[in-house]
Amino acid sequence: MMSHQRKSKPSVKSSGPTPGQTTVLSFSQVLEELLDDGKPFHPRNLYRFSDLEDQDLIDFQQAWPQVSTRRRQAILEDIDELGETNYTLSFEEICRFTAGDSDPRVRELSVRALAEYESLQLVPLYLNLLANDEDPAVRAASAHALGMYVYLGEIEELPENTLNEIVDRLLVIYRSTDTSLVRRRALEALGYSSRSEILALIESAFGTGKRDWMLSAVFAMGRTANQRWGKTILELLESDDSELRYEAARAAGELELKPALTPLMNLLDDSDSDTRMAAVWSLSQIGGEGVQDALEQLYDETEDEDETDFIDLALENLMFTEDLEAFSLLELPPEGDEYDDEGDDFEDDFEDDLDEEEE
Repeated sequence: MMSHQRKSKPSVKSSGPTPGQTTVLSFSQVLEELLDDGKPFHPRNLYRFSDLEDQDLIDFQQAWPQVSTRRRQAILEDIDELGETNYTLSFEEICRFTAGDSDPRVRELSVRALAEYESLQLVPLYLNLLANDEDPAVRAASAHALGMYVYLGEIEELPENTLNEIVDRLLVIYRSTDTSLVRRRALEALGYSSRSEILALIESAFGTGKRDWMLSAVFAMGRTANQRWGKTILELLESDDSELRYEAARAAGELELKPALTPLMNLLDDSDSDTRMAAVWSLSQIGGEGVQDALEQLYDETEDEDETDFIDLALENLMFTEDLEAFSLLELPPEGDEYDDEGDDFEDDFEDDLDEEEE
């Protein structure tokens, strides 16, 4: 799951032991290097912090407070990046511990790294930090992390009482006098909620005309599974603001807006690389005539290695999307079964609007 924050591609320093490296340090030696501010902490040692045995975890916890603040921050920055790119590693136990660090930046990075893990046991930690941490960046990161659990609750993979507690607490934060950043992250997390009042909150946030609130509102729109936002998102795909285009491109894919295919195709030439890649992924989520050809052409023309890798993943996702759509066509809906949720007639209304404009 992507956050609202637009992260650059992580630059992991190493994917394993240095070629030719034969010396394997004991864990106590790794901790000695961690405590030695006189020389850089070698990237290969980060891997030793994954899936720690009980005693190694205790030793780490005892050594950690003696590590300089700047190094603690750097270690968590690297762990956050590494956890995003290597799913065979688990820093969950370490990050649970460092989420209680005295330094707010370390706590924020710990929560961001923990957001990669799906564990019901993390919910109390996030709720506590959201309500009580003195640093707004930590509270905002906690609100963001809770979004995953709102989603899990909505698909009935979380106890209903837990879902209700999370949503209630996020609503309290949203309606509080907390900073704009924390309240916006709460709104984004609430985007997954089916509570009746959430749609009005999103609409109100977008209606403020304030750029940051509009960005969060569009992000939340993409999580609602409600096509009532279709016209708004289509308009934003042509915005002069690159971040609004980016969020609109992402939301179009999340909502599978078929009328967005042509505007998304146009964004494949966008000057902003994040927006281009958001359009690539959304096209893979929507599918349709010409999408595969467009993505393959972009793949052939792109020189950036990270972008070609991303487009390759999108092409794989497109195959899944189209296979799923082909399968769904085999199951015809019962006679008279129609969508009745507000906004579900967006595509028909959109086409009617186009006809009226042509007339």
